[in-house]
Amino acid sequence: MTTSDEIRNADDATDQAPRSSQRDIDQALVERAQAGDSRAFDALVIKYQQRVIQLVSRLVSEADAPDVAQEAFIKAYRALPNFRGQSAFYTWLYRIAVNTAKNHLVSRKRRPAGQDIDVQDAELYGHTEHLSDQASPEADLLSEEIRQVVAATIDALPPDLRTAISLREFDGLSYEDIANAMNCPVGTVRSRIFRARAAVDEKLKPLLEHV
Repeated sequence: MTTSDEIRNADDATDQAPRSSQRDIDQALVERAQAGDSRAFDALVIKYQQRVIQLVSRLVSEADAPDVAQEAFIKAYRALPNFRGQSAFYTWLYRIAVNTAKNHLVSRKRRPAGQDIDVQDAELYGHTEHLSDQASPEADLLSEEIRQVVAATIDALPPDLRTAISLREFDGLSYEDIANAMNCPVGTVRSRIFRARAAVDEKLKPLLEHV
C-alpha cells in the first residue's frame, strides 16, 4: 500500500502541476503500474477516487456510487495493460466509469436516480451574475430558486445530456476530453451540451422574466 508520505507528496504535486504536467504525471504512474508497481495505481486511485464517485453519482444513486466507482477502478486496473496513452488517463478512466454506471443501471433495470447538484449559484449559466451585487432577501431567495430549478432540470435530463453538461460545467473538461470520456464525436458533445443548456434556459425563463 502507499504510505501516507507518498500520498501527501502525490497530492502536493497534483495541486501544483498544470494540466499538461498532470497528464505527464499520470502517464508516469500508469507506466509504473503497468510494470507491476501496485503503489503507482494506488496513487491514481487516491487522486481520482472522489472525482469518479461524483461523476457516477450523477447517473446512479448516492448509495450505489462508491460501489460503482470501485467497480470502475477494478475494470481500469484490469484494462491497464491495454492503455497506450493516446488520450489522457483521466478521460480513459471517466469513459470506463460512465460505461460502468450505465451497465449498473441496466442491471438494476431502472432509470438514473436524481440528486442535488451544487451549481454555485447557477453562475455557470450566466443567469445570476447580476444578482451577486444585490444583498437582499429577495435576491437570496431568487438565487436559491434558480439553484433548485437548475439542479432539478439537470436531474431530469437524459443520461447522455446530463453526463455531458456535468463534465463540462462541474468538472471543467474540454469538449475533446468529454468526447473521449463518452466515446463519441466532439460534434455530438457540443449538441448534447447545447440541448442541456437550452432545457435549463427554458425552465429558468419564468423566474427571470421580471428580474
